[in-house]
Amino acid sequence: MRIPPSRRRTLRGGTAAMAAAALVALGAAPALADEPEPDLGVGTIAPVKGVQAGSGFSTPLTFLNKGAEEVPVSYVTYAVSPGLKAEETYKNCVYYTVPSYDEMPDTHVAACEIDQPLKPDVLYRTEKPLSLKALDSALNDDLRVTIGVVAPDPDAGDSGSTEPVPGTGDPLTLVEERPATDADRENHPESAASTEVTAANTADFGLTGAELKGEVGDQVTASVEFANKGPARVQGKSGQSVTHVDIRIPKGTSVVKAHGYCDAVTETHYRCGTSQSWVDVDGGESYPLVLRIDKAVGRTTGEVSFSGEERPFDRNAANDTAQIVIDTGKGSDTSGSSGSSGSAGSAGGTGDPSPTAGPGSTGATGTTGGSADTGGSTTGGAADPQTAGGGNLAATGSDSAVPLAGMAAAAVAAGAGIVWAVRRRSVARAH
Repeated sequence: MRIPPSRRRTLRGGTAAMAAAALVALGAAPALADEPEPDLGVGTIAPVKGVQAGSGFSTPLTFLNKGAEEVPVSYVTYAVSPGLKAEETYKNCVYYTVPSYDEMPDTHVAACEIDQPLKPDVLYRTEKPLSLKALDSALNDDLRVTIGVVAPDPDAGDSGSTEPVPGTGDPLTLVEERPATDADRENHPESAASTEVTAANTADFGLTGAELKGEVGDQVTASVEFANKGPARVQGKSGQSVTHVDIRIPKGTSVVKAHGYCDAVTETHYRCGTSQSWVDVDGGESYPLVLRIDKAVGRTTGEVSFSGEERPFDRNAANDTAQIVIDTGKGSDTSGSSGSSGSAGSAGGTGDPSPTAGPGSTGATGTTGGSADTGGSTTGGAADPQTAGGGNLAATGSDSAVPLAGMAAAAVAAGAGIVWAVRRRSVARAH
């Protein structure tokens, strides 16, 4: 399914005002503009692979002042995706969470003040490796580290962050490693660095179909349910559906209205995406399709299955398919009487934005039925289908994808002309 590139969100008023104030300040103080800007770099962070869910791990961090002047105070921020958290807290750091926004998941942030000088061309490392923990829901997460000279503001841009909580352990400190080499400079190219953290964990993606009945001319709503039964949350590729669901409608019926996340492959085959590039434990989507019964062919069956992305984490194939079964009245075709795992479920109303699939409903004189099979009940994460076309990511007010490069922070400093970018959450989120 094609996911168009994302509409980039404009700067919030507060951030734009800060930037304008900084430019004015620079214009009013030309002497400061001549001062060299600090050039700080974070060393490349090696990927962390195979960590056990529920256990701690650590990773070393290095920093380099590539400028010509000593930096008296700096700020190190590290942020992790929802499957991770800080295992050890430092008393010179504050900890808070930035809620999900756009196509970004929740972010757990630690902002640390390093009250010690960083000499130019000297390689520094953390006194002890950074201590983190993989939660029970960890699978494919990420870590992002930044360094700058402006203190991060958890409340900047009205992000809705949680109240910052000071750490309690020993301070996070940096120690001199050695004079920097050319290789060190190449290994510290930017003021931010990210890495992937993969855990040895599984997640069970399951499908549930629907069982309905009606007569020729009736419209019935068949709701297909996709659910992640855990134990891990699954983070997909930036700006892409975390999985795709193929729905082939029963013979003798036609689609009157498809869910907003679904595209027509053919007249009888629809492919549906997800509202975000991740799915939490017990999260998922509901895909209601309004079908019209065109012919009385007896008991007729349509198939539902996953497609597209590989799912090496999903080791339970028993609920990877489901069926839409419709009793259309008298007819000679009864070949669709048998069901597969997850073949029955309640039919939901079109476009129900609530996290739980709604009760079954039909149009005209059609009726709905629902008997739980191995699919069980699911929690749907679908937003109003009218906000999204053709299977695009569209649960957050953006009809397109923003690169999920990790976690970032933004602040602007007048005088020194330093901008340290931190991504913040937009308050407005489409539901």
